[in-house]
Amino acid sequence: MSDQKIPLAGVIGHPIAHSKSPQLHGHWLKKNGIKGHYIPMDIAPKDLESAIRLLPKMGFVGVNVTIPHKEAVLKIADLVTDRAKQIGAANTLIFRKDGKIHADNTDGYGFMQNLLQSAPKWDPRAGPAMVLGAGGAARAVLASFIDIGVPEILLSNRTRERAETLKADFGDKITVVDWVQAGNAIEGANAVINTTSLGMIGKPEMRVPLDALAPGMLVSDLVYTPLQTKLLRAATEVGATAVDGLGMLLHQATPGFERWFKVKPEVDDELRAVVLR
Repeated sequence: MSDQKIPLAGVIGHPIAHSKSPQLHGHWLKKNGIKGHYIPMDIAPKDLESAIRLLPKMGFVGVNVTIPHKEAVLKIADLVTDRAKQIGAANTLIFRKDGKIHADNTDGYGFMQNLLQSAPKWDPRAGPAMVLGAGGAARAVLASFIDIGVPEILLSNRTRERAETLKADFGDKITVVDWVQAGNAIEGANAVINTTSLGMIGKPEMRVPLDALAPGMLVSDLVYTPLQTKLLRAATEVGATAVDGLGMLLHQATPGFERWFKVKPEVDDELRAVVLR
């Protein structure tokens, strides 16, 4: 790509109209004075490979990937990072100058940066973490927690088999807890993380008993619509540290932006305000 071309990036999914990524990246482009564009693209699964192969020829330097394409892009990419392989999904593609498509997963990075920025005093090694859910987001959280030295992870999912699959993939640090016992397992946890869609606008409420939440715990919900879920409200009421899910969305976007546009963007209150509009 010659220097005269305006760099393009975007997000691909099906549907895509709900995505906050265009506001987020658009704000960073403007703030950093970059002559580039970030475009939402609704691409059907049957067109995925042909579209991805066409994008670099149109001046795209990379794209974010969302539902339902996060697993499928791994088969199209020429290079897949270890963390994307471990999670089994990619959310960021980089179109390299040598023509190769590089797939990465920055969800775990975004999750951990959000915790470290929002709760700088939290010590991940101080005790077990309780994780609710066993989907793609849970895989990213488990990988991050193991990397940072969390000693034990209690994993609970409505379908126990899915949690058992994650234990088989991630190893002995994972202890599977029956969904009906999830409320009891919170007791004594150093951190409690919800990776399910429970509590999201339009989804069922979180029914796990929350009376074992206690001061000193770190409690985070990956749901960010609404920003204050039942879980986070309960955490705040007992004096635990509550971390909303919006920060994960913002932080997971930084590595892609930096790779595509060669500037490291900032996650700050101004960015949060832009995305919440």
